[in-house]
Formats: sequence, structure tokens, C-alpha cells
Amino acid sequence: MSAQLNRVIAHMDLDCFFVSVSRLLHPELNNKPVIVGGGERGVVAACSYETRKFGAHSAMPIKQAKRLCPEAIIVRGDYDAYSSHSDMVHEIICESVPLYERSSIDEFYLDLTGMDRFFGCYKHATELRQRIIRETGLPISFGMSANKTVSKIATDEAKPNNQMQVDCGEEKIFLAPLSVRKIPMVGEKTYTLLRSMGVEKVKTVQEMPVELMERVLGENGTTIWKKANGIDTTAVEPYHEQKSMSTKKLLSRTLLTCNACSTSSLL
Repeated sequence: MSAQLNRVIAHMDLDCFFVSVSRLLHPELNNKPVIVGGGERGVVAACSYETRKFGAHSAMPIKQAKRLCPEAIIVRGDYDAYSSHSDMVHEIICESVPLYERSSIDEFYLDLTGMDRFFGCYKHATELRQRIIRETGLPISFGMSANKTVSKIATDEAKPNNQMQVDCGEEKIFLAPLSVRKIPMVGEKTYTLLRSMGVEKVKTVQEMPVELMERVLGENGTTIWKKANGIDTTAVEPYHEQKSMSTKKLLSRTLLTCNACSTSSLL
């Protein structure tokens, strides 16, 4: 546990990445409801915050999203543009942080442990975020804490286009009032099962015996319990160009993670 508390991990996530890139290429889309997908018969790969307000979300059939938000503008995905803009952000991070993980086309984990001696970790991450926005024109958010799980959740809470820090020792307090849906690994089926048990907030999981979670969900129950309690010792995996996934594979992983359509439907 002490090793975890000594770490400083930032999670950076490009906000509505596919939509943001489309808006850079087509400024007339700014402030309008936008759906990125493969056409009227496809599914939503991404949608703007203006569209989400009507209940549309990724993986939803585009026809259904259009019924919810008739004014939404459908834009076909542009792989080359996504790849190019992701690489721009990657290059900036590479120049600024010695240890980072490129976990998807629009997400990065930064291990800033020890950098407070020289720069101040939060200040360094803030300046990095501002540089990315300035040089790429893309909105980006970050969360910072002692581990990857809490930082990722903090990023979600900071959005859109903002930042948040969770101090060491404050992880459980930060997580407690949030929905259990916020915990990574809690998908629709797990959420439904937890709700049937009367579990809606993270605080309830924190108060449950880990043995009960394990009985109900097996090994995943233990992992979810740890995440709910702000415990995560997972290391940031160093990025090596020669061993890295191609940007195309990163794009595919991002779409799968978002439960969106396949890469081919965007092209």
C-alpha cells in the first residue's frame, strides 16, 4: 500500500475525440449536435455532448439516436485524421513525460512519480494539458491520483475539458458518492446484478466484505472491491515504439472499449 501512495499517476483523455477531430476539420459543426458513425444503418461510434443530452450514446443504432435527436448531424469517421491527431498528442506527451502508457488512440496514463521534486506534478500536468490544447486545438481532460483507477474515474468526473486531482488518502472519500457504474469493469450485467442486491453507490461496495463480492462475482468481485476502495497497484506500462501497437490497432481497441462499431464501419 505504501508503494501505491508514493505514486503520482495522471490519466489524460481527449474529450469526444472523434467529434472533436471532425469539428477541427469542419468548424461549422461547432456547438451543434454531432454523431460520428457509418451512415443511417450503422451504429453510433461517438456523439457530442449536445447529442448526449437527448439520451443518445455510443453503440446505439444511428436511427434510434436520430429519433432522440432529430437535429443531429451524422458524420462519417475519418481514420487518417484520427490517426494523425492522436499522433500529434502522443508526440507532445513523449517530449514531456519520461514514463507513459498509450492505452488507446485517445487515452494516456502518465507516471509523474518523483517529478514533484523538480516541477510539481499537478503543475506539470496542467501545463502539458494546456500545451496539447494550444498546439492541437483538441479539448482534453485529466485526472490525477496515486493510481490508474482513481485517476481514470477522476478524468470522467472532470469532463468536459477540465482537470481534477484526488489527494493521497482521499481516494475512498472521492469514490464513495459515485455510482458503481463509474468503476472500471462494471458493465451492464454486473451493474444489473449489483442493483438487484441493493448496491447503487460505490460507498456500499466499500462497506461490503470482500468475501461477499468474491462469492457473487468471483475474482472480478475482489478486483471491483479493491477499485471501489481506491486500491490499484497496476503499473504504467512503458511505451516503446518498436513494441507498440499500430495506431490502427489502437483505434480498433478504442472503438471496442466504447462498445461502438468496428473500424470498418467508420471508413
